[in-house]
Amino acid sequence: MTEPRTLRVDIFTIFPEMVDSFAGESVIGRGRRDGLLDVRVHDPRDATTDVHRTVDDAPFGGGAGMVMKPEPLFDLVEAVDPPRPLFYLSPSGRIFDQTMAEELAGLDGFSLLCGRYEGVDERVREHLVDGEISVGDMVLAGGEVAALLILETVGRLVPGVLGNSDSTGDESFSDGLLEYPHYTRPGEYRGWQVPEVLRSGDHARVERWRRAQALRRTLDDRPDLIAARGGLTEDDRRQLDEFDLLAETDNRSVE
Repeated sequence: MTEPRTLRVDIFTIFPEMVDSFAGESVIGRGRRDGLLDVRVHDPRDATTDVHRTVDDAPFGGGAGMVMKPEPLFDLVEAVDPPRPLFYLSPSGRIFDQTMAEELAGLDGFSLLCGRYEGVDERVREHLVDGEISVGDMVLAGGEVAALLILETVGRLVPGVLGNSDSTGDESFSDGLLEYPHYTRPGEYRGWQVPEVLRSGDHARVERWRRAQALRRTLDDRPDLIAARGGLTEDDRRQLDEFDLLAETDNRSVE
């Protein structure tokens, strides 16, 4: 029997309690307790030498805001010797998506550096980190929220963390499509019925219906994902047609 694999993730932040609290809850917390996730949180203030534990200073050349100093970051990273690659969380980095999450989940470990204020001294970007990750085109107060997003997305892909190995295979983006709709009891609520196919006991038909619904939902909400897959295949069209979804689809540009 293969021994379960542990993914180590080191996170550098001046708000360690924020990160550690999140990482102790839900599936990530369970993964830590089960030894599948080794999440280590490090505070750059621990590498400072002054009484105020200073991690930031005014920028050369003037301007608003403060910049995180290089010394505490270099000293802490070198003392910890965290798993590489070490990524700085930055708007200019590679956009994080499910594909990148799968890449990171396949590693033995990786590390994340959370910026604050106006960011980090440029020498950190040039000489300490191995790359940068962005979670989208927006401005955050710091990298902690982004780090937690990455931690959860990657952590739940580690075998055993979710418990059910089929769970991640059916989710949005796992096949370049959004996820199909879900229903549970009661079968009728305020006059709205659960689709008959889901109550039929015909598992093969249920799977075809789910696939068709995933296609329809992606066409409705994220047609760019369909375009990225090269448009609809003949099999896609047959599945849509089986559940009377093809006519609606043909009113859209999906090629």
